[in-house]
Amino acid sequence: MTKSVFQDPDAGQALYWSPSGEALSSEDGEMTYALDKGVIRLLPKKEGEGLSSFDYQDHYQKDAEAFDYFASWEDPAAVHENERLHQMILAQAPKQVKRVLDVGCGSAWVAAHFANQGVEVYSMDISTVNPEKAVGRYPFEGHYGVVADVFHLPFQESTFDLIVASEIIEHVADPALFLEKLLPALAPGGVMVVTTPHAEKLAYSLCIHCNQPTPHHAHLHSFTATSIRELLPVPLRAGARTSTFMNKVLLHARTHVLLKHFPFSLWRLVDRVANVIIPKTARLMLVVRR
Repeated sequence: MTKSVFQDPDAGQALYWSPSGEALSSEDGEMTYALDKGVIRLLPKKEGEGLSSFDYQDHYQKDAEAFDYFASWEDPAAVHENERLHQMILAQAPKQVKRVLDVGCGSAWVAAHFANQGVEVYSMDISTVNPEKAVGRYPFEGHYGVVADVFHLPFQESTFDLIVASEIIEHVADPALFLEKLLPALAPGGVMVVTTPHAEKLAYSLCIHCNQPTPHHAHLHSFTATSIRELLPVPLRAGARTSTFMNKVLLHARTHVLLKHFPFSLWRLVDRVANVIIPKTARLMLVVRR
């Protein structure tokens, strides 16, 4: 039997594709998860660590239903910012990538990048909506939609050459546990890339339904290079790398009109120089190599 990629999110038993490719089952056949609309649902059946005081699975299901992550951006400045963010992440990828995990897949831009390159891409989200749309929009061989929870990660250890968790960690209740759960799935020589707003000033509004302070954009945490590195297990901190980028002055000055024509290397140089002159950065990146 070939090496398993998946595991049961509760028991941790290896799961294998059926001969028809329409279900995942444990070797003894006691646990089976059927493929539905091109997506495999591997959410835990029991509560456990990492759960916050509210039902975040229900929240992000409703979020994905209310907000179309696949819709085109209307603001050209936002389009440019997003493209540069993606380029920064992809620049960290190892030379040889065979299998990628996109955590909180959103618009599935990771799948779009690796489509038809012979790379397996696992577009994972806690909602059912985004993985379904991901495999529907990018139906290439080796693209899998997975509904799952990082705190009950349904993947075997040493599985992925690249793990991307872009703009996710600020949303989770326990960021340190979030990283702790992802790291074992990283293969030897693999890279995990985490991005988040840099030193964000969290803002709150009073919710009209629960009458409690509610964070804007569901951002629960703000990070600096030091604080995000300290979330890692001690043995990994020294080898981890952090960087800040995306100068706010350049963003607010609408310089995308000119900078969108620059190749990535030249844009990165301009951004670095701007950050030396006026150190106001919008994004923080953590890179962990195993």
